[in-house]
Amino acid sequence: MSIEQPSARARIRELVRAMPDTSTFDEILRELAFLRMVDRGLADADRKRTMSTEKLRERIRAWAR
Repeated sequence: MSIEQPSARARIRELVRAMPDTSTFDEILRELAFLRMVDRGLADADRKRTMSTEKLRERIRAWAR
């Protein structure tokens, strides 16, 4: 049995509602982008699309060359 996830619109409304009234447009967009990145990361982890810390370090070292 699966639990129904809230819609994207509902999640966005909740995120904006939880932010201070003084939040700027850019702050809201940053929070939305962060939420999306976390969702993508969790989906990758669920699909076992991860790598070890050492493999990640190797990739970063390769970029620096």
